[in-house]
Amino acid sequence: MQPVKLPVSDDFKKQLGRVGVLLGGTSSEREISLQSGAAVVAALQEAGIDHVAIDVGDNAIADIQAAKIDRAFLALHGAGGEDGRIQAVLEYLKIPFTGSGVQASALAMDKLRTKQLWRGVNLSTPEFAVLTANSDWSKTLADLGGEVMVKPAHEGSSIGMARVKTAQELADAYANAEKYDGSVIAESLIVGSEFTVAILDGEALPPIKLETDHTFYDFNAKYIANDTRYICPCGLSMEKEAELKALALAAFDAVGCEGWGRVDVMADKSLNFYLLEVNTAPGMTSHSLVPMAAKVRGLSFSELVLTILRCSL
Repeated sequence: MQPVKLPVSDDFKKQLGRVGVLLGGTSSEREISLQSGAAVVAALQEAGIDHVAIDVGDNAIADIQAAKIDRAFLALHGAGGEDGRIQAVLEYLKIPFTGSGVQASALAMDKLRTKQLWRGVNLSTPEFAVLTANSDWSKTLADLGGEVMVKPAHEGSSIGMARVKTAQELADAYANAEKYDGSVIAESLIVGSEFTVAILDGEALPPIKLETDHTFYDFNAKYIANDTRYICPCGLSMEKEAELKALALAAFDAVGCEGWGRVDVMADKSLNFYLLEVNTAPGMTSHSLVPMAAKVRGLSFSELVLTILRCSL
């Protein structure tokens, strides 16, 4: 990786042209996207890059065309922003954009199919089951080890997730998750440490260990609480950290992701790693993880934004 450092040259500014920061959207993660987009706009302002903020709504194509942008920084999260749809619009308009393309974005947004792909290429991920209204809750729970995480397959930011250990809790968690997504999975609970690995321009950045007093690293722990602990360096040995980074890169590449993203991983008590998901448009808020990892790597927030943009050239 060749990070972009401040101040940037006039030639680089010319290469980028007018950057449209796509933010907001209509998904359940709209508020987080607005925060991410505002931070990216401030970074472009600091770097002196010509830019415009575009709140993506029902008239996305017209709004993007009216802004007359040369490329897009995608600060959208959730449905419509990370699932390949806005990527397809930008490809149709022949506007380069940050992050992964249509196919990888759509695949990464689907936790079930991502896990199926990882299984197919022998990358470790927790055991799982697809839930329906007719699932045998007791059998499913027993088959998955007695305690599980319930997840809507297409939501981010831990929305709709729950940790359960009884059949009734599983049924209730499914009913709640199903409000957000017609596809819901249960995943064997891995008891141990949670790590996240940011990927930037083909390099795995220093992993971050996440610690929370919450039942799990939920929406509140991610975006609201001030007692979540982000540990970087993460405390692993050099060998285990290298193993974790290699696994994250392999997972990212297997899905076909590009540019930047983040891979979330659990480690059991024996430090065996299990892939949870890959995020192709991670948060860029004050609580977000990719900026933390980039800072340890020696990049300011603005330099991170510019490096992400350079990957779109």
